[in-house]
Amino acid sequence: MIEYILIAIFLGLVAGTLTGLIPGIHINLLALLLFSSSAFFLQFTDPSILVVFIISMAVTHTFLDFLPSIFLGAPDEDTALSVLPGHRLLLKGKGYGAVKLTVVGSFFGLLIALALAPFFIVTLPYFYPFLIKIIVFLLIAIVIFLIFKEEKSKRIPALFLFLLAGILGYATLNFPLIKQPLFPLFTGLFGASLLAISIVKNVKLPEQKIKPIKIKRKNILQALGLGIFSSSLVSFLPGVGSSQAAVISSGLKKIDEKTFLILLGAINTIVMILSFIVLYSVSRPRTGIAVFIGRFLGIFSEQQLWLFLAVALLAGSLAVFITFIFARIFSKNIAKIDYKKLCLAILVFLTILVPILSGWLALLVFITATALGISTSMLGIRKMYLMGCLILPVIIWYLI
Repeated sequence: MIEYILIAIFLGLVAGTLTGLIPGIHINLLALLLFSSSAFFLQFTDPSILVVFIISMAVTHTFLDFLPSIFLGAPDEDTALSVLPGHRLLLKGKGYGAVKLTVVGSFFGLLIALALAPFFIVTLPYFYPFLIKIIVFLLIAIVIFLIFKEEKSKRIPALFLFLLAGILGYATLNFPLIKQPLFPLFTGLFGASLLAISIVKNVKLPEQKIKPIKIKRKNILQALGLGIFSSSLVSFLPGVGSSQAAVISSGLKKIDEKTFLILLGAINTIVMILSFIVLYSVSRPRTGIAVFIGRFLGIFSEQQLWLFLAVALLAGSLAVFITFIFARIFSKNIAKIDYKKLCLAILVFLTILVPILSGWLALLVFITATALGISTSMLGIRKMYLMGCLILPVIIWYLI
């Protein structure tokens, strides 16, 4: 049994590395393929081993998926907000340091989530009904608070862009002919728009320094505290995830870009770990990965839960080293490449990938989202307001 678990963890590390590094290839897609072919695999092993693979892949993915968002400007929905601060550090030759900040957040977020697992297991069944009632009002309050914190001249444009992104997100998520709707949406809002601006401005990257970025211990603790608090609020609710947790944290406390990257890393991993605990505690899958785990196992035992959490710890620990290896490779080579041509190549690749993964109608979403992302940069409005593409649909969904 142990050898099968170790093989599943290793294969999960490989799969999570691929999904983390290759834009558009999401862990949910591989989990779906595994589920579709599960009858074949179950001839040789049991469902728990397949779940070990899925958890190892999912946790590894949360570490590595910041690499394409920081170095290539190709984010997914969980790393979208890292694009701007990560890109700014990249332009200063600190791309490796930016990735290391997200790894610090992810690893310590993993440890905190595992340490608090018994607390969540005991308290979640009691707090779950209350959280469902307040989350929508908390999101509305945070958005209003963020807008009123802006300069007076930017409040109306910020609200306008938030609503436009929200309308686009609502239409995209509710349009049945668009598959994987978040891919064209987030790729356009946060990735393609940044790539297009870099091409126009003819951005040139400096040599990347392979060394960590100095940050005060209190800032790390602040990021981890905000991460566990906001993740705890959103991890138990369907349709609410890492992006909304980041917005909640930003509304609670103003932090610098280095602390923000640690925060995003922590949130990304904590939300993933808590989704397993939620599935066990209240039998409600609130992420795609949790849905597949539920389909494989149904109701699973406490012993299985602790096995899965131990797998998450081992996979996360190994993912730290894998991420650093690839961050070094990216850092050593990216400055040698013509960055304008690289941005153009990635933009073309993403444009081709959109209809392949999401259908031809998704190109319209992709183009509209890219235009919105460019508008935000031109107006000097924080891209965080583009998270309205998820926040507004969630608000509407809970109010209706």
